[in-house]
Amino acid sequence: MTDLSLFGHDPWWLVIAKTVGIFAYLMLTTLVVVLAERKIMAYMQMRVGPNRVGPWGLLQTLADGVKMALKEGVIPTGVDKPVYLLAPVIAAVPAFMAVAVIPFGGQVSIAGHQTALQLTDLPVGVLYILAIASVGVYGIVLAGWSSGSTYPLLGGLRSTAQVISYEIAMAMSFAAVFLLSGTMSTSGIVAAQDRIWYIFLLLPSFLIYTISMVGETNRAPFDLPEAEGELVGGFHTEYSSLPFAMFMLAEYVNMVTVSALSATLFLGGWHAPFPFNLWDGANAGWWGLLWFTMKVWGFLFFFIWLRGTLPRLRYDQFMKLGWKILIPISLLWVMVVATVRAFRNEGYEIKSIALVIAGVVVALLVLALAWKLVRGSRARVADEPAPTGAFDPMAGGFPVPPMPGQTLPEFRRKSVVTQGSTDA
Repeated sequence: MTDLSLFGHDPWWLVIAKTVGIFAYLMLTTLVVVLAERKIMAYMQMRVGPNRVGPWGLLQTLADGVKMALKEGVIPTGVDKPVYLLAPVIAAVPAFMAVAVIPFGGQVSIAGHQTALQLTDLPVGVLYILAIASVGVYGIVLAGWSSGSTYPLLGGLRSTAQVISYEIAMAMSFAAVFLLSGTMSTSGIVAAQDRIWYIFLLLPSFLIYTISMVGETNRAPFDLPEAEGELVGGFHTEYSSLPFAMFMLAEYVNMVTVSALSATLFLGGWHAPFPFNLWDGANAGWWGLLWFTMKVWGFLFFFIWLRGTLPRLRYDQFMKLGWKILIPISLLWVMVVATVRAFRNEGYEIKSIALVIAGVVVALLVLALAWKLVRGSRARVADEPAPTGAFDPMAGGFPVPPMPGQTLPEFRRKSVVTQGSTDA
């Protein structure tokens, strides 16, 4: 059983202080990551990026927030107004609630009270995070439905299918962690990684969770619910001012949340990385907060790097990746970890190196199948014969451009006779 005796004894003022501290941590990280994303992507694309507001453009995010707050909120006439206004709140609030069970550090002393750098913990803490994250999608679905417009509705439906598809794979990657650590509490999982991190023992789970967390947060290349080229803006097309800002806030706070959860489950949480862990006091006091923040920012950079590198997937590729690759391999890997756990329970000693080797093999299988999916789809498209001959651009009821090899029918422009030429 996991020892949760450290939680539930803090005085009321310390609970409030922790809550305010976590909220400030999330808001400050969001402000910084928005600016960092614009600057890093500008560097990748050989641009300057924000450099006008404040020194070196450091106040650009703050200026953007003030601008959105002061803009006029336009509400279309055809919306379901109560649901329309409630949807951004439903999307934003769960993003903050999920961080309540994330351990930011070890035990510290605050005003003479020994407490953990964690608001609370539960015997099923990771399942709490999964449940809260599932509630957030209701905000996106309701925003698309209540807008009374076609593109937002399609974006909301896409988000529903996306969450169903990728939360299954994400939950099964959690199951492997539960089996190996013997607990579902976040503090217990971090304590179980004091010697070796689970990224080495559970590499396929880490890889599947990393792919799933990008899909869960609707980030590129999985930003299909808000695909600008197809759906204008997706579920938030009809939003402006503060409601739109709340959707953006929810997206970036969710990025921090899934990054913090990944660091907790697979990177040892607040434990110091090598070579800092060779120092005896590396995990003592407030040092854990520093190591934890560094790991979270490593994942945030990964989000930015993906957005600046990979193009958006087609929707059929995205669904195939979830249902035909991630979920079956997740089931296979959970069975492997469960077998190892069963042998250990029966007294058979299985070396960790065997689990590492099996994990590397399964991880390479995931990458190979994903690469084959993307490359195979491109090859099929390239091998398809191009249509030839004339075609009717208005056959479907609206004009479409010709495909390569097709020719437009001959079109004669009607001569326009002006009044002056008629008189002449």
